[in-house]
Amino acid sequence: MKAKKAKTPSLNIGISDSDRAKIVHGLSTLLADSFSLYLMTHNFHWNVTGPQFNSLHTMFMDQYTEQWNALDIIAERIRALGYPAPGTFKEYQKLTSIKEVEGTPKAEEMVRHLVAAQEATARTARSLFPVVEAANDQPTADLLTQRLEIHEKTAWMLRSVLDV
Repeated sequence: MKAKKAKTPSLNIGISDSDRAKIVHGLSTLLADSFSLYLMTHNFHWNVTGPQFNSLHTMFMDQYTEQWNALDIIAERIRALGYPAPGTFKEYQKLTSIKEVEGTPKAEEMVRHLVAAQEATARTARSLFPVVEAANDQPTADLLTQRLEIHEKTAWMLRSVLDV
């Protein structure tokens, strides 16, 4: 997907138009992965069953709530860079690296899917660093660092549930 330029006055924030477009494309991919992860986590929260129901139901709620709040942060950074944020399922499906889970997996399989989705989102965030560093874009680098910390920690916590 090519980033669509907003119809706003030109920006002069010290990042070239071409670098902003590259950063926005990466952030749009991160937003799509983040939304896909949010949706998967919320779905699993609703549908988890079994002996670990209470702990997983609560854990998933904490995770989808955090993820929901992150969507706004990522989208607002895209807007600050002068572009519209993608906001449709169609756009997210084109951009995301996360595969949709069909049906209702068992609890342990839900956790495995979430580990993979957290790790995929972390990889997407990490892949944007070279572009952001080359453009000297500290706010986006800070956002990416914060997202990476959360995704890596959450993946570790989920993996720990599987370590029996």
